[in-house]
Amino acid sequence: MTGEYAVLHGAKAIAFPLSKGQKMLVRNARGSDLVWEALDENGDVWFDAQISLYDFSAVKTSDEEIAGRLQKILKSAVRLNSEFLSTWSGFKVETQLEFPLNWGLGSSSTLLSLIGDWAYINPFFLHFEVSNGSGYDIACAKANGPIMYQVKNDEIQYSEFGFSPKFTKNLYFVYLNVKQNTESEVKQNADKFKGNTKAIDRISEISKAISTNKSFVRFSELLKEHEDIISKVIGKKTVQEERFLNFNGVIKSLGAWGGDFVLAASNEGDDYVKKYFKKNGYHTIEKFDDFVL
Repeated sequence: MTGEYAVLHGAKAIAFPLSKGQKMLVRNARGSDLVWEALDENGDVWFDAQISLYDFSAVKTSDEEIAGRLQKILKSAVRLNSEFLSTWSGFKVETQLEFPLNWGLGSSSTLLSLIGDWAYINPFFLHFEVSNGSGYDIACAKANGPIMYQVKNDEIQYSEFGFSPKFTKNLYFVYLNVKQNTESEVKQNADKFKGNTKAIDRISEISKAISTNKSFVRFSELLKEHEDIISKVIGKKTVQEERFLNFNGVIKSLGAWGGDFVLAASNEGDDYVKKYFKKNGYHTIEKFDDFVL
């Protein structure tokens, strides 16, 4: 919810684990290879691969790029725990998403968390081996409620906090019909916060204020200020300026700007919000209370 890009330079960030995630089933199998099947929310296979446990090469796969990322994760897991995958048997692994693949709700982070459990390693260590992100989404994969997350002096600090203001009925998640590449967006924008202590400190103050705030009006003001700060630092218009200038409320980007979901805050009611976004071509509108843990 808060801290995108700035969290990589010490800002405090708020994140919410969602009610939808990913499951993984691991079975021993004949042979000496790892057979991987990834299922979507409908149970259909969207990716499969057969990977040699001898050198982690892909014997066959439906997608070379995805197989390459999976190989990188498995190799990193073995470096962190040399006994992982060291048995003489093969494995059959099946993962299943609980949300549409193009939603970008954490298919990578939940996978890293699941593989971390399987390999008996700290999922944060695995994350930092293969990703340039802050790791907040790894924390979310294990959390049971909202978290305040900070990376400072190479040390991760996070804790859960209660968030139950009455105005959550006025909050909506809207899918922008575009899945953003988080890795490339982080590379492009995160360094723009380097050394900008004024912006970083203000983002932290906004995060702390939101975590205890009970007023919808104040919450909306804080969201808008947060968007304005990020916009100024990275040199991009806010999503509300670009797409939803006449919306009665406040709209905030979530994570990498330009894609995935936005948070819409409005006290105009469900009918107004749904009609507004559907009229503008956005048909995936989820109530906050139904979407987060």
